[in-house]
Amino acid sequence: MESVKVLNKGQIVIPASIRKKYAIRPGNKIQMFEYGKLIYIVPQADDPVDEARGCLPAHPSLSKELLDDRKRERNI
Repeated sequence: MESVKVLNKGQIVIPASIRKKYAIRPGNKIQMFEYGKLIYIVPQADDPVDEARGCLPAHPSLSKELLDDRKRERNI
C-alpha cells in the first residue's frame, strides 16, 4: 500500500510504480468511487464492453439453450 499527499488544489500524485503497472499516462481518465469510508481509483477503460469480456464464467448462451429445449419438446 502506498501513501500519497493531497496538494493545495485537492490533487494527488499517483506513485510511478502504480502508473506503470496500470499504464496510466498523462491525459488518461480515471474513475473514483466511494464505498463507505473507502475511495477507489480505477483506470477508465477505453471500451468498457471489451474490458468486461471474459469476466463472467463461460456458459452456453440462453438463446442456444432455449432453441435446444424447443427442439427436444418437438421430438416428444
